Amino acid sequence: MGTPPFEEALNTRAPARRASGRRRCAVLARTVVLLFLAASAASAQKPGALVSARRGMAVSACERASAVGARIMREGGNAVDAAVAMGFALAVTYPSAGNLGGGAYIIIRMADGREAAIDARETAPAAATATMYLDATGAVLRNASLRGPRAAGVPGSVDGLLTALARFGSLDRARVLAPALELADAGYRLKKHEAMFLESQRPAFAEFPSTLRVYGASPHREGSRFRQPDLAAALRRIAREGRDGFYLGETAEYIVRQMREGGGLITHADLAGYSCIVRKPLHGSYRDRELLTMPPSSAGGIGLVQMLNILERHDIAGMGAGTPATLHLLAEAMRRAYADRWKYLGDPAYVDIPQERLVSKDYAGNLDTSIDAARATPSAAVRPGGPAREGGGQTTHYSVADRWGNAVSVTTTLNSICGGKCVVDGAGFLLNNEMDDFTIKPGEANQFGLVGSDANRIEAGKRMLSSMTPTIVLRGGAVELILGSPGGSTITTTVLQVLLNILEFAMPLDRAVSAPRMHHQWMPDSLYHEPRAMDRAAAATLAAMGHVLKERPAIGRVDAVYYHAASATWFGCSDRRGHGAAIGY
Repeated sequence: MGTPPFEEALNTRAPARRASGRRRCAVLARTVVLLFLAASAASAQKPGALVSARRGMAVSACERASAVGARIMREGGNAVDAAVAMGFALAVTYPSAGNLGGGAYIIIRMADGREAAIDARETAPAAATATMYLDATGAVLRNASLRGPRAAGVPGSVDGLLTALARFGSLDRARVLAPALELADAGYRLKKHEAMFLESQRPAFAEFPSTLRVYGASPHREGSRFRQPDLAAALRRIAREGRDGFYLGETAEYIVRQMREGGGLITHADLAGYSCIVRKPLHGSYRDRELLTMPPSSAGGIGLVQMLNILERHDIAGMGAGTPATLHLLAEAMRRAYADRWKYLGDPAYVDIPQERLVSKDYAGNLDTSIDAARATPSAAVRPGGPAREGGGQTTHYSVADRWGNAVSVTTTLNSICGGKCVVDGAGFLLNNEMDDFTIKPGEANQFGLVGSDANRIEAGKRMLSSMTPTIVLRGGAVELILGSPGGSTITTTVLQVLLNILEFAMPLDRAVSAPRMHHQWMPDSLYHEPRAMDRAAAATLAAMGHVLKERPAIGRVDAVYYHAASATWFGCSDRRGHGAAIGY
């Protein structure tokens, strides 16, 4: 891990490129190292800034949560302690996606080589059926899988975070939950963007009296103090009783009561029976790097490895960032991975997934030969050759690294913004609307435009498919990069492009994260792109190749940590597309 990516990016490329590649890389190396070392922790509060620290780094979509992570590490905790503390803090300070009532995926890589992929995805209640969101004629009931208690799966975040702490943490539960408790009990003063967000959600919150009592009792203004006593009490029960303080007892009774009153399906038995699954991370490779990412029930890890396997066969650096050739190849790799996801991916407890084939280099070669370098392949002509489908929309990601070299990558979600918009009365937290991530009806698109198959149909106890792609990159066996993103169907392609920006295009972390992005998900057959992702000439070329271009204001929002071995320094960056912060110590 001694050499940064921009110094060794071409070591495994074709011999014809090595001489010029070494000269170009040497120049890039000197430039980028200077940019890296110029970063300062003083700019920690500015989204998009590159922040440096020698001991540890916490990066999230919320400055308060990042500060909690840094505080825990400063007090002697490891990266897992910090990540768990941040997860509970986000449940207080980031209601659009932070949660007790949702789910999460957690990738852990400890300095001693231990690793885990904790699947804390929500599950369908025992009473759930494949037709529960259809009317008598078989038509989809509008908003039935998106709003209120009936849209909620059994929450998994609390069990996942506590499992991570018990297996890999070093501090006790009460100490790790203390910062979140402080924020909920004493409250915090709203920043301008936070007050504006809460006010913008008032019409949706008004649907549910329990939500209005917590989030809409009075107007939200910049500088006003926002306290959440019911949420503080729920956190206190978790701190005192562990998982039983959430899945049994008083909090569980509040959840079940909300279900009864709102037509939801979650029962005491569903809550008591929930358990996260500690899986092995999905391993992939890209040139000389090793990747640890999320296996199913996430579709993200398989999709990421598939796309990287295809791209590894090409001279990406030589093609150049943002060129028509590169954008075309990216779109075609994405198109094929998302076609696969549609047919084959789902909860591995319910679906036989050909995982080994999907992530094999040979299979990538087969997919690659179907790509025409001069023409876009119509999505209708792309058939799954081996598998995939989707997850979370108001989602958030955070990345943590500590002084010992432990690393944690966490993506957590309620699905839509503020989930199903319904607060559990008496417990103060929002419920998810993850049931919409199942295939409500084969051939029907979900809220992210993703079309599902029977592999992801609703079944009792099943985990709905997700796009969340928390990822850790290793070089020489040590952690080099930690990243992930929210963004529904765009999560995996966002992670892909940031990886390529660093490993192929030698960008420093802040540029890699802020660079404009594009996205293709097979269906609909559209190449989505941010305003600066391509110039007019490139857009015209891609259109002439047969791509249907559609502009979007933003794609993804990455919170990432990078380790620069030569200077023994951690760098963090929270995407300029949000309001987060990287805070080191």
